Amino acid sequence: MTAPTTTAHDSWSELQTTALLGTDRRPLPGPAGSPASAAAAGAVDRTDPATALLDLAALATVRRRAGARALPAPELPAPAEEDGRPELPEPAARRLGFLLGGRGPDTSLANLTELLPQWLAAARAHGYRLPPAHVPALLDTARARSELRPDVVALAGPLGRWLAGQNPDWRFVGRTRGATDAAGAAGAADARHDPAAGEQIWQEGLFAERVTHLTRLRRRDPAAGLALLRSTWGTERAEDRLLFLDALQEGLSTADEEFLEAALGDRSKNVRTTAAELLSTLPGSALAARMAERARACVHPLDGLLAVAPPAECDAAMQRDGIPLKSPTGRGQRSWWLGEIVAAAPLALWTDATGLTPQQVLRLPAREGGEADGTDWSADLREAWARAAVRQHDEAWARALLGPAPRPGGAERTAGAPAKLLAVLPPVERAAWTAAFIRAHGLGDAFQLLGACATPWTPPLSTAVVAALERAAGSGAYPWSHSGVLGMTERALAPEAAPAVEALAADAAPDTAWADTFTRLAETLRLRAAMFAELAP
Repeated sequence: MTAPTTTAHDSWSELQTTALLGTDRRPLPGPAGSPASAAAAGAVDRTDPATALLDLAALATVRRRAGARALPAPELPAPAEEDGRPELPEPAARRLGFLLGGRGPDTSLANLTELLPQWLAAARAHGYRLPPAHVPALLDTARARSELRPDVVALAGPLGRWLAGQNPDWRFVGRTRGATDAAGAAGAADARHDPAAGEQIWQEGLFAERVTHLTRLRRRDPAAGLALLRSTWGTERAEDRLLFLDALQEGLSTADEEFLEAALGDRSKNVRTTAAELLSTLPGSALAARMAERARACVHPLDGLLAVAPPAECDAAMQRDGIPLKSPTGRGQRSWWLGEIVAAAPLALWTDATGLTPQQVLRLPAREGGEADGTDWSADLREAWARAAVRQHDEAWARALLGPAPRPGGAERTAGAPAKLLAVLPPVERAAWTAAFIRAHGLGDAFQLLGACATPWTPPLSTAVVAALERAAGSGAYPWSHSGVLGMTERALAPEAAPAVEALAADAAPDTAWADTFTRLAETLRLRAAMFAELAP
């Protein structure tokens, strides 16, 4: 009887077994397969069994691959939906390529990656669709820079969603859709109108995406946002609960009071403190009423001044309402407790109790025990009122605490953090106050104030900044002492200020740091102006 022919599969199994056991314990298999392959295997030099085993494995591999049958072609995915938005103008498309590459033909100084967010926001505002060739590069950029994702996903539109379905590296597109305002049919399917998509983001998204989704949901439907947070509150980590609680600032109302009151008993100290701060921004809340009662016991008008009696202890009720037993700032305990109480009390308490305006209340002396020679608590009260004005977004108190616009040579005094108080005021008033401050005091202490102003800066504010830079250059100060402000000016200075900055570059001594600084700034302003002009319809 003829012996059965050894198949290629059997031969491969024998090779594997020999490799596992070793050629010294198991002989090499004989030739197998077709006559041609058997002949090739028979020609292998078997003098060195280990080398021969590798040669036989190589031959078997080639034989297995050559004999494999082609798999059926995969079914092509359906094409992306049509995008009816207007196409990006050709000059703007070229500019986008330069921004993505980090360099351009007309500048070697500007930090183009810092200008990309402005370009994306402007292009999105015009309702353009991106050239298909740029979409993959932009998705890669947004993958690394999460702050760009809402604009990138909106601009990429249907093509971006289609590409994300083919590449798992871009899966953030599906989670970001709920945070975009994509035009046309694209906007109808996002999480704003599709509860299932929103639920997917909340259950499966990255933490930052969940916070963004909750924040935007609160803006649109505060009750739905609160219900969403309630649904998983008990299973969230303490650090996550803290940031989710911050999102309740959007649309905060008395409807949130019950949830926040319960959060005052949270096992996390930071969560309890944040819940108390949120409740203190609601003048009609029970916590605000409790703080008002404590504040009246500590401070009351008496014979043309404010009589102050700081608390002697921090009882359990005060601690539950968010007042720490020990000061984390190193301040005296009584001063700390007083400041926390006043900062959480409704600001209307003081104008109602005195019958005075905020400006007039601030001018009252604040003395312990109501004695003219008692300890002065004015600075403590002003600092606490400043925090209260920021929490309660009270423009009248913020304006009073900031005081009139600074004047050169003036001795104005501002309580608290001026930048935070500025943020309470309307954008135009913010810019005007900051411009006056810079004219009076220069740029040395203006970084945070400028950061509180809307961009691009108004022409008066831009003019004040340019004039302050000119004074700084004339004084001989080194430009890197203003590096923070200079970096901000490249992104926020009005492009119309370019001629004034070019004049400063021309007047600066050649080959100096200030000359280079002004040249760079002027080029960046010209570049930003060109960017916006190219995007104009």
